[in-house]
Amino acid sequence: MQTKEMPIRILPSPLPTKGYAAYSATSGLSPFNFERRAPGPRDVQIEIQYCGVCHSDLHFVRNEWGMSIYPLVPGHEIVGKVVETGEQVTKFRKGDIVGVGCFVNSCRTCDNCKEGLEQYCLNGAVATYNSYERDGKTITYGGYSNQIVVDHDFVLQVSNKLPLEKVAPLLCAGITTYSPLRKWGVTEGHKLGVVGLGGLGHMVVKFGVSFGAETTVFSRAQSKEADAKKLGAHHFINTSNEKDVKEAAGYFDFIVDTVSAKHDYNQYLEMLKTDGTLICVGAPPEVEPIGIFNLIMKRRRIAGSLVGGLPETQEMLDYCAEHGITSDIELIDINYINQAYERMLKSDVKYRFVIDMKTL
Repeated sequence: MQTKEMPIRILPSPLPTKGYAAYSATSGLSPFNFERRAPGPRDVQIEIQYCGVCHSDLHFVRNEWGMSIYPLVPGHEIVGKVVETGEQVTKFRKGDIVGVGCFVNSCRTCDNCKEGLEQYCLNGAVATYNSYERDGKTITYGGYSNQIVVDHDFVLQVSNKLPLEKVAPLLCAGITTYSPLRKWGVTEGHKLGVVGLGGLGHMVVKFGVSFGAETTVFSRAQSKEADAKKLGAHHFINTSNEKDVKEAAGYFDFIVDTVSAKHDYNQYLEMLKTDGTLICVGAPPEVEPIGIFNLIMKRRRIAGSLVGGLPETQEMLDYCAEHGITSDIELIDINYINQAYERMLKSDVKYRFVIDMKTL
């Protein structure tokens, strides 16, 4: 009796990949070779050209949030070129310029995912790095590497109208600030305050001014006034000047707080109007107590926001292309990354480091 032989299924080979990784909370970043999955039917393989350096990269590398998985390859502000697509991919083709932000997967079926809010996936979104894939076993590695493979639903179209190195930070710093301004409807006639003039803060200024809001930057450093005005801010308040702070009481409709170090929220709550909103996008490891009467007496709100979903991120990229908005950056070689982290801690960058992946 003859038996029919089963066809042999040949699995595609994993992709050898170069990157930079932290091996522990104290090791710093150094070269790391690993493997990416070969592109599946729904995947896009991207040659990474530029990757922005987010402050959260530093938090994860040094395990400041107590959730780091080593070895850890950071990076979620990714711009690059498509080099391969799976058979089911129709939106992208070889040679396209694309972006990848903070998330590379989600359940697609929960209420939030159906609303285009994948960042709030009720079953857990998969972060671009330091996250478990939906199989619960594979750990994601980020954009401090020469290539990445991503499900096509989480790949974004990038216009060639703007310098790509300046577009990369839009995939986190851009959408982190664009999303809450759109959510709370900040527009012409509103008075908007910005706490912190770093990677996030300078994008709040650019978007706030573009949306027509009267925009004010708060800082303890008087030297930042010229920078704030250069970015388009209408006003500047030195928060170490008690008189100026007191005069600003009850003035603002919205204040976006981008600071990721411990600081006093009450000072800014007091500057809000009745029904004003303090929007927190920075993530300090410790938080000062909040005076409840600062909320109760004028029906003020304190809110938080985490990047944006896929539809809104694409909307943001399109808006930036149309209006010529990019991040102000300093382009660096990959082997400078540890020095860049030290400078970032001192706020010694205007306003985002971006890694040129050719240097890997």
